[in-house]
Amino acid sequence: MKKIYLTFILVTFLIYEGYSQEYVDSETKRTVINNGIGLGSVIAGVTSWERNKSVLLATIHGFFSWFYVIYFVLTRKKEERK
Repeated sequence: MKKIYLTFILVTFLIYEGYSQEYVDSETKRTVINNGIGLGSVIAGVTSWERNKSVLLATIHGFFSWFYVIYFVLTRKKEERK
């Protein structure tokens, strides 16, 4: 029950942050697009590689970015915790 509650709060926060911006100018969009991969993609790729040792899965999980990071945190095993 605790995982469901935590997931609900996290999803609500992400939705609120995503839809709180009424207007984004084209300069901001261009900056975000030109900066390349983000921190979420890097974390997702590294954690996927540590768990699966697969380049294909690391690439796919890097594409899903923060969604995979949240999934990893919720499903990690005792050996993966430090």
